[in-house]
Amino acid sequence: MLSYLSDYAHYFGPLRLLHYTTVRALGAAVTALFIGFLVGPWLIRRFRALKFGQGYIDERTGMLGAIYCDKQHTPTMGGLIIFIAVFVSTVLWTEPNVWVFVALFVYTVLTVPGWRDDYLKIVHKNKDGIKSWEKIAWQSLATVVALGILLWHPQSAAKIRELWVPFYKTAVIHSMPWWLLLVLIYLWIVGFSNAINLTDGLDGLAVGCTITVALVFSIMAYVAGHVFLAEYLLISHVPGTGELTVVCGALVGACMAFLWFNAHPAEVFMGDTGSLALGGLIGLMAFMIHQPFTLVIVGGVFVIEALSVILQVGWFKFTKRRTGTGQRLLLMAPIHHHFQKRGWPETKVVLRFWVISLGFALAGLATLKLR
Repeated sequence: MLSYLSDYAHYFGPLRLLHYTTVRALGAAVTALFIGFLVGPWLIRRFRALKFGQGYIDERTGMLGAIYCDKQHTPTMGGLIIFIAVFVSTVLWTEPNVWVFVALFVYTVLTVPGWRDDYLKIVHKNKDGIKSWEKIAWQSLATVVALGILLWHPQSAAKIRELWVPFYKTAVIHSMPWWLLLVLIYLWIVGFSNAINLTDGLDGLAVGCTITVALVFSIMAYVAGHVFLAEYLLISHVPGTGELTVVCGALVGACMAFLWFNAHPAEVFMGDTGSLALGGLIGLMAFMIHQPFTLVIVGGVFVIEALSVILQVGWFKFTKRRTGTGQRLLLMAPIHHHFQKRGWPETKVVLRFWVISLGFALAGLATLKLR
């Protein structure tokens, strides 16, 4: 919206700066940070007044139950802070196009089941939240509509069909059939939604790792939308995706504001309201800038967290079927709880996972040059 003011630069020279993506991305980050600091305390007070705390201790935590006893009344649904900051800031600072519209659409649609899941857990004391089929239905709706728009719009119809992988100079598939594209985007949206949801178990862990991922993808989106940089680095040039840099900037600012309240000891939790939508947004943006497999590297912490649960459950079922007694690979899954059970303080686990996340982010960024 504010980008249109650059058309009046002949009246006021500095308005020409709003034409530059980098300026607007920084503006979006600062605006989202400000909005997060503004609405965060108000929402937290409202959540506390409505007693929007989890209200129960999951029996699966076992010996960690005592540690989390003092957190059971900490309000959740904090993902609304991030959503409001990202949405408002993005609308203010982007030049609207199909890429931005689809990103905001998916982010909004996936916020709904996340909010409903938290609502059922908090208000109705239902530990299971929404039914699995309902969550799948919302994720399917977001994927199908998003892909339909991208395949219909002339700006994105051809480019969205390309499949790129790290270290290759050209697309490995130049025109994917729609059904393959649908399957891949769905897997990325669902996979990273669940991965961030699993990571969101310690104060500041998920949102801190999200910041590093968003920073890297802001750079990748800028390069993908810049014809000369894309040509120099031998990566796909996707016209218009430079505006996703502004979306990522807003995401960084919003997550920084949320981290202020979510840092140990947390004043508010992200909840499914935030984690499901953030995972879907990041997974979709990775496809739109032709970096889906790079996200597996950049979001390495999220991938490890998800794999730790898959392997733990798989190994337990396998050994129970073979020996009658289930065995565990980890003391507890997701893997951050394993280190807690080994005696690591919560803050040490979080800080070390942040360091690992930064390492994965830098490794993913290096793939831009390694072709």
